[in-house]
Amino acid sequence: MFHKEGQKIIIFTFFIVVAAIFAAQFYIEVEWIRYAVQIAAFVLLVAILQFFRNPKRLVTPNFDDILAPVDGKVVVIEEVDEPEYFQDRRRQVSIFMSPVNVHVTRYPASGTVTYSKYHPGKYLVAWHPKSSTENERTTVVLHTPKFGEIGYRQIAGTMARRIVNYAEEGEQVTQGQDAGFIKFGSRVDLLLPLNCNITVKLGQKVTGAKTCIASFRKDDDDQ
Repeated sequence: MFHKEGQKIIIFTFFIVVAAIFAAQFYIEVEWIRYAVQIAAFVLLVAILQFFRNPKRLVTPNFDDILAPVDGKVVVIEEVDEPEYFQDRRRQVSIFMSPVNVHVTRYPASGTVTYSKYHPGKYLVAWHPKSSTENERTTVVLHTPKFGEIGYRQIAGTMARRIVNYAEEGEQVTQGQDAGFIKFGSRVDLLLPLNCNITVKLGQKVTGAKTCIASFRKDDDDQ
């Protein structure tokens, strides 16, 4: 299954590749060059298809866990001051996506969208410390039953030139549901309460809608 955001690019690439293969067959006489062009065209099509793949992820919504919103590698786990919406300290978990990862963004938790905003910006490499605040990005906040308000940011990188965000304020969303897409490599930051229990480590590879990023931790008085 392929993501709807890639339909036009896939169709366009398909026709270009078919045209290139037939053109090479009829107009390139040197055999090795003809084969090289045809193989390169086919590899391009395969690369586009794998980038826009959208595997089904069956999720049983769980209010006690925050799931990874994307596939990738955990590159940041730290406390930060969040000035845009929360205006307090947050636990930030950042996931870097390479061009070979699935680039679908999925809601990390069930709840109500209370904030959704797009910010134009730069295209620093996605692992740059300032990419969270200076790059093109979207910020989404969800009100959840157990964690209260949590946020995530889709951040464009050097290659990513378009962020697609489906979250609309007031909308009820379900954990694992399709929340958007980032084209050609990037990063997603999760902004979580300080009292949650982070369940991943730096360098760990995670899978969207499958890997638990954080779990609910009751205050000592409630235990």
